[in-house]
Amino acid sequence: MDGSSYETQHAPAPGAGAMSFDLNIAIATFRRRLRLFAAIALAVFVAVLLYTLQETPRYTATSQVMLDVRKEQVADMSAVLSGLPADSSVVDTEVEVLKSRSLATRVVKSLKLAEDPYFNPYAPGAKGVSTWLPWVKTVVAPIAAVGSAEAQRQQEKVVDNLLEGLKVRRAGLTYLISVEYTHTNPVEAARIANAFADLYLTEQLEAKFDATAKANEWLDTRVAELRDQLQVAEAAVQQYKIANNLMSAEGATLTEQEISGLNQQLAAARAQQAESDARLNIARNQLARGSTGEDVGESLNSPVVQQLRKQRAEQSAKVADMSGRYGERHPDLLKAKRELADVDGQIQAEIRRIISNLEAQAQVARQRTGSMAGSVSASKGALAGNNRASIRLGELERKAESVRTLYESLLARFKQTSSSQGIEQADARVVSRAKIPTTPSYPKPSLNLALGLVLALGAGAAAIVLAEILMAGIFTEDEVERRIGLPYLGSIPLLSSTIEDSKVARTLTPPEYLLAKPLSTFAESFRKLRAAILYSKVGEAVKVIAVTSSLPGEGKTTTTFSLARTLATSGSNVIIVDCDLRQSAINRFLPEVPALGLLEVLNGVCTLDQALIDDPSGAKVLALTKSAYTPRDVLGSPAMLKLLAELRLRYDVVLLDTAPLLAIADTRILAPHTDAVVMLARWKKTPVKAITSALSLLQGRGVFVAGLALTQVDLKAQTRYGYGDSYYYYKSYRKYYAD
Repeated sequence: MDGSSYETQHAPAPGAGAMSFDLNIAIATFRRRLRLFAAIALAVFVAVLLYTLQETPRYTATSQVMLDVRKEQVADMSAVLSGLPADSSVVDTEVEVLKSRSLATRVVKSLKLAEDPYFNPYAPGAKGVSTWLPWVKTVVAPIAAVGSAEAQRQQEKVVDNLLEGLKVRRAGLTYLISVEYTHTNPVEAARIANAFADLYLTEQLEAKFDATAKANEWLDTRVAELRDQLQVAEAAVQQYKIANNLMSAEGATLTEQEISGLNQQLAAARAQQAESDARLNIARNQLARGSTGEDVGESLNSPVVQQLRKQRAEQSAKVADMSGRYGERHPDLLKAKRELADVDGQIQAEIRRIISNLEAQAQVARQRTGSMAGSVSASKGALAGNNRASIRLGELERKAESVRTLYESLLARFKQTSSSQGIEQADARVVSRAKIPTTPSYPKPSLNLALGLVLALGAGAAAIVLAEILMAGIFTEDEVERRIGLPYLGSIPLLSSTIEDSKVARTLTPPEYLLAKPLSTFAESFRKLRAAILYSKVGEAVKVIAVTSSLPGEGKTTTTFSLARTLATSGSNVIIVDCDLRQSAINRFLPEVPALGLLEVLNGVCTLDQALIDDPSGAKVLALTKSAYTPRDVLGSPAMLKLLAELRLRYDVVLLDTAPLLAIADTRILAPHTDAVVMLARWKKTPVKAITSALSLLQGRGVFVAGLALTQVDLKAQTRYGYGDSYYYYKSYRKYYAD
C-alpha cells in the first residue's frame, strides 16, 4: 500500500453510513439517555394523569335503529316514494343522514337546546371567557336581539356543539345503526340519543307524506287537464264525423252499411234476373222447336192452364162420345167441337199471356239489376270520399285515444295515491331506546393511565431518537467508522475521569501524570494510540506525523506532547515540532519560554541544534518563540521541506503539532509532506459536520489520513454507556493499571 491519497486509502465502504440495528447499541444508547427518557416520560405521564383527574365525567347513551327490509302491505299498490333497498351502501348513507346537520337542527329545535348553556355559549349562564379570566366581563345577548346573520351563526354554533357529542356507527355488516350521544348529564345523553332516533324516523315519514301529497296535488291537476283535453278531442272526432258523413253504427259507417245492403240486394236482383232470363229463354226455345207452349214450365204450373186442360179433357171425351153416337154433322157434335176449340184457344191465349209475363218479368229484373248497380256505384263513390276523410278521422281518434289512455292511467294512479295517503311506513324502526347510563364512559382512569404510560414511553423513546439524531458529536468507536468512515485510532480519556483523587488531577498536567504514572490507564491510552498510528500503513514506516483537528480546543497539543513522551519513554528518538503559528500551546508544557524556535531555524538565524529543547522524557522539542507570528507562508517554503528531510534522517518519529484545519490553511499546506495525518475530535463535542468538512479540505492532495482519535473522553460515562468502545469493558480489565 503506497498511501498516496486520502480518497484511496480511507474512502467509506459501501453502506458505511447506513444505519443497522444492534440491540446492545440500543441498550447502551438508552442507558446514556436515561435521564432524558425519564424526564420526558414522567412529564407526559403526569400530564395525562392531571388531565384525567380534572376531566369532567361524561356519560354515553345508545339507541339502536334498524333499517327494516320487511314492509306491511296494507294495499297491493306501489308507494309514491319507494322504500330503501337492502344495500350496504344504502346503510352507510343512512349513517351519514343520522349525522347530518339538518337532523341535528331538528333535534335542537325539538329539545330547545338553543336555551341550554351547555350547547349555546351565548345563552345566559353559559361558560365563556369569564370562567378562565374572572376580570373579563362578557355581555351575552339573546339570539332574538341580534341580527339575522349573527343569529344564524349562533344557531350553527349550537348545532356544532350538539354534533360534537354524537357518534353514529354501523354494527358490522348488519342493518343495525347505533346512535351514541355523550353528555355530562346522563339524562340528557339518553334524551338526545332517543331524539335523534325518533326524529330520524319522523323525517322519513314526513318525506313520504310530502312526496305523496305533492304527487296527489300534481295528479289531481293533471287529471283535470287531461279530462278537458279528452272532451275536446272526442268532440273534435264527432264534429268531423258529422261534417264528413262518417257516422257509424255497430262499428261501421252508414255508407259502409248501405253498400253492404246494396251489394246483397244487387246480388239477389242479379240472381232473379238470371232466373227470369233463363225461364224466358227456355220458353222461347220450346216454342221455336214447334211446341204449343203447353209444356212450358210456367204453363204446367199455371192453375188456369191446368183448369182449361181439365175442361178440354172433359170436352174432348164428350166429343169422342158424341162422334160415336152421332154423325159428323150432328149439331151437338159440332157444338161440342166448337166448345173444344174454344177451350184450346183459351189455353193458347193463356200460354201467350204467360210467355208475355215472362218477358215482362225478365225486363223488370234487368231494370232492377241496373238500378241496384247504379246505387252501388254511387255508394262506392261516397265510400271512397269517406275513406279519404277517415285518414284525418283516424288521426283525431288516435289523439283522443292517447289522451284517454293517459287520462285513465293517471286517474287510476290518483285513486291509488289518494287511498294510500296516511298509511306510509318508515324505512326503519327503533329496536332499542337509549337508557339512562349509570356509569361514566369518559374518563376511564385505567385506560387513560395505560394510554398515558404508552405515550410516556413513546415520548421518552422519541426524545432519545431525536437527541441521537441531533447529537453533533461522536461517542464510540462504532460511530467513528460508521459516521465518518475513518479507522478508529483510539480514545484519550479525560485525566480527571481515570483517577479518584481529584487533587492529583488538579495539580498535575496530563504530560506530567504520564511520566508520574507510566502504568496508568491514561498512559496506556497513548501507547495504544502510538501503536495504531505507527502501524496504520502496512509495510511502510510512518515517521512524519501531523496531528490536527477540525476546530480549536480539542486537546490537540496535549495529545501531541503526551504522545511524544510515550514514544520517548519506549525508546524512540522523537521530536515535537510546533507548527501552529497562530495559537502556539506547547510552550505551556516547557519550563520556560524559548528564545529560539522554528521560525528562527527556517530564517537561518540559528541552527537546528541551537533551537532544540530537551524534555525529561528524552524527546526533543522544536517550539515557537513568543513573537513567532509571521505573515509569510513559511510552512510550504523550501526551507521547511529541507527541515523535514533533515528531521526524517535524524529522528525515528517527527510529531507536527499543526493548526486546526477549518481555522487556517497552514495544515493543508503541510499535510502532503507528511507520512500520515492524525485527526483528533473531542468526545461528544466536535460536530460530525465539522470533521467531514475538515477532511474534505484534504481531498485531492495525496494526503494519507491514518484515522481519527477521540480526546477528553469521560471514562466513567463511557464505562456505563459506551457500548461499542473498548472502555465499555474498562471495569473488567482495570486491575491491570496502576492509576
